[in-house]
Amino acid sequence: MFGIGKRLKNRIALFLVMALGLMTVGCSPKAVDPEAFKLFYVNNSETGIVAVEYVPENDLSDVDAVIAELIEQLGKMPERLQYEAPLTGDVKLIGHSLSDNLLTLNFGIEYMDIGRTVEILDRAAIVRTFTQLPAVDYVTFQVEGTPLADHYGNIIGNMSADTFIFNVGNEINTYEKIELKLYFANEAGDKLVPVYRSVVYNSNISMERLAVEQIIKGPNTDICYPTISKDAKINSVNVRDGVCYVDFDQAFLTEPYKVSAEVALYSIVNTIAEFSDVNKVAFSVNGEATFTFMDFEISGPYERNLDIIE
Repeated sequence: MFGIGKRLKNRIALFLVMALGLMTVGCSPKAVDPEAFKLFYVNNSETGIVAVEYVPENDLSDVDAVIAELIEQLGKMPERLQYEAPLTGDVKLIGHSLSDNLLTLNFGIEYMDIGRTVEILDRAAIVRTFTQLPAVDYVTFQVEGTPLADHYGNIIGNMSADTFIFNVGNEINTYEKIELKLYFANEAGDKLVPVYRSVVYNSNISMERLAVEQIIKGPNTDICYPTISKDAKINSVNVRDGVCYVDFDQAFLTEPYKVSAEVALYSIVNTIAEFSDVNKVAFSVNGEATFTFMDFEISGPYERNLDIIE
């Protein structure tokens, strides 16, 4: 009996060790396979970025060492000069720090002399590279200690992998850039505020869908406020005969912000109507074209509303 009991205890102990190991893996916020890691570069024509396979020399658990290694790699031009490294040329990184999963990169004043297109692509390559690390969820840029702003003076703020649209599964991904005019809520939630956002995206996504995704994502400045639940998912976006049809899932009906129904809806309508091929926007939820959103009965397409803009 003692032998059987001892074997049983050993089996239980082994099971607990295995279970704890599985729990540790399962609780990891962002597991990364070093073999699947990539470095991101700007292509030679400076029209997009490309991903190149790279295996870090340092263990990913040694965060400081890996960050230093990636900074070094992104500062080296590839041997065959087939890509442009984003931390070379006029880009001078003078310091960096990591706190609460936010990586802050501080650049010299020369950063402000980089052309707009190249600057956005450099930023996309850098953010996409570093946010692969389990310890880095966001990257923010500074110039001489001052938060980086776009050419309209808006603070760019924290950037995540989702800031730069990316198609998982392709070995090398080509990106393009566009400047979107987005509409978010004012502080009172009763008017819309237009803001401009430069987005680097994969060219196989429609502009209308890209715009709606950016509205759901919310503003990255404190001069305006979000309008649509971040839990909302897009089922489909199609344009036919000047009408853009946007179908959401059920989460779209939940409005967590203090905005009117009109402000929430027209933040999407006015944003999409900025595209020349769209005159109206029609909404649906899981295919249902007639539904109630807050206290607003939705039915039929809606045209741009200029009166609601602050």
